[in-house]
This record gives sequence, structure tokens and C-alpha cells, in this order.
Amino acid sequence: MIPDVLIIGGGVVGAACALDLAEAGCRVHLLEAEGLGGGATAAAMGHLVALDGSPAELDLCRLGVERWKALAPRLGTALEFDPCGTLWVARDDEELALVRPRCEAYQVAGISAEMIDARHLHEVESCLAPHLAGGMRVPGDAVIYPPAGARLLSEAAHRAGARIETGTPVATLEPGGVRLMDGTRIAAGAVVLAAGSASREFLRHLPLVKRKGHLAITDRHPGFLRHQLVELGYLKSAHGSDADSVAFNLQPRPNGQLLLGSSRQFGDDSPELRPALLRRMIHRALDYVPGLAELNVIRCWTGFRPTTPDHRPLIGPMPGRPGLFLACGHEGLGITTAPATAALLTAQILGRSLPLDPAPFLPSRFSELAHA
Repeated sequence: MIPDVLIIGGGVVGAACALDLAEAGCRVHLLEAEGLGGGATAAAMGHLVALDGSPAELDLCRLGVERWKALAPRLGTALEFDPCGTLWVARDDEELALVRPRCEAYQVAGISAEMIDARHLHEVESCLAPHLAGGMRVPGDAVIYPPAGARLLSEAAHRAGARIETGTPVATLEPGGVRLMDGTRIAAGAVVLAAGSASREFLRHLPLVKRKGHLAITDRHPGFLRHQLVELGYLKSAHGSDADSVAFNLQPRPNGQLLLGSSRQFGDDSPELRPALLRRMIHRALDYVPGLAELNVIRCWTGFRPTTPDHRPLIGPMPGRPGLFLACGHEGLGITTAPATAALLTAQILGRSLPLDPAPFLPSRFSELAHA
């Protein structure tokens, strides 16, 4: 039987789309070239965070966090869902001055946020350096383990009737379906391209660029950290155009380990570690949490995340290609926004009421796609 929707990509975005579409009554077939939860998903820290790079980004994040909270009890403990909240940390008074308007923007969006002054910062998180100026706490944020998220979403989609197929690489997109590497053609009513950085292998003119990131994880130190910590300058790094950048981001894991990020590089397609950049990342973290010097890093790795020129994902119909939909280009927010992406895409495919304004995410906003 021909599926209603064929999804290319078994990362967290593709898996979330599979679940949402299957539960909406669609016949869904997901194809993953390797294993579930690899690629950009394996390169992600797993934060479920309300990020306010733009009003549209904040809307997508808010919906994503809300939907993850609803999904977490269904998906079980293997998701490693931790409602730890996020503490945004200001290095100095200049950064602290940005906190009040950010708090107000969050509150307008219906997201709880509170200012923390320097005097109370160490009551909230005692491991922080004494020279820091304060910050903002967003108690509704959380973290998960991304590869488990992709696997658990796929399993839930399978229970809802979706066919999940791994080790099945797609060679080309074709009108009304795809052709596999072994020459098999699979027809479908609609195709969703959710292949992360690999999406450009199918559509070369997509405005996607790979950004390489480094991550490091420590041994176990239960109780060391209560919140996810992020520097207030994170947005500048995340949305910057510099070849190499680092920003402080530290997450507690349920087993007591600490996950450290983040770095971003353009133009480096090698998966090899870059020691100089990793040192920069670690030294920046020590400025915020000096006690990290007493911990042992037991593993470091890299991965690639696709980003667009305006730092918003591509979600919606591909111009000039009837039946083809995009769900890619999420860069560092793919984990947070995966369920929101799925809700928006499902509504577009089925012609249902939209959960938020799709315009900021439509592929047609880029002229090279609008006139393709």
C-alpha cells in the first residue's frame, strides 16, 4: 500500500514528524540511511530551551517545550527528561542590563522567567564563579538525551502504525516518491525531507550550511549542578557568522555527568577534534564554573548541524515541487523544536488549523527556492 507520507531521515525531527502524522491518521513510512538518532541529533546537547533570537523563534521554541512536556511521560525514563530549568548567566553589568527586557519578552510569550541578582546567584547555583553579575532563570526549560528521543519517538510512531526502516539510504527524490540506492522506487502521497545536513545531497540549492560543533562530557558528580547554565552571550555565538566561536553551556545529566558545550565552526567538514577550539571551550567554561577544573572529561566528540542564512529552519512545502515538504535547517534548536516542527508540518500537509504562523519558516522566503 502506498504511504500517505514518506519521511527521509530518522533523527529527532523526522521521528517527531512520523509520530505526529501517524497519530493524525496518515500511513507513514520513515526511511533512515543508517541508525536512528545519528547525524545532527547525536551532535546536539539536548536542551529544551526557550530561545528568543526572534519572536518567531521564541514561538517555535515555546510550542516545542510544551509538546515535549506532554510527550515525556509517554516516552518513559529512557528519554532522560530532566526539568532542571535554565539559568542564563551575565558576566558583567552590561550583560545584566539585557536581562530585564528579556524577562519581559518571555513573560509576554507566556513563559515564566525571573531576574537573579549577583547576591542571590550563588543561592540558585553555588558552583558559579563569584565575579558574575547575575542572570535570568527560566524554570520551565528542560534537557533530554537526544539519541534516545529519536528512538523513542520512532517506537511510538511504530505503535501508531508507522513503518520505520533503518539502513535504507535514499538515492534521489522523484515526482511522487523516491528512489533507493538499490534502485527500488517507493511512491508516496507526500515526501518530507528531514535529513539534517544531508538534505543538500537531495536538493543542492537548499540554503543550508553545515556548522561543526564540539561536545565534552565528564565523569559522574551527582549534585554538582542543578540547572542548565548558559551564558547570556550565547545568542551572539549561535547566530554569529565568525568561522570559529565558543559559548558557555553546561548541562546536568541524570546520572551525575556534566555535558559541556558549545563551539561552532564553518568550513570544517572533518569529524576530527580540534584541540585548540576544545581548549577555548573549556577555558571559557572555567570562567563561569571554576570547579570544573577538578572534574575529569571522559569523552569528546564532534558533529554537524545544518543552519540557514537567517537562522530559522525550513518547514513547509518546497516551491515548484508539489508533494515535497522540508523539515530541516534547525541547527542548535532541532531538539527543542522537533515536536513543534512536526505539529506545523502535519497541519500544512493535512490542511488543518496551524499551531503558529508558518511564514517565518516557509522555504519560499528564500528567493533561490521561491524561483527554483
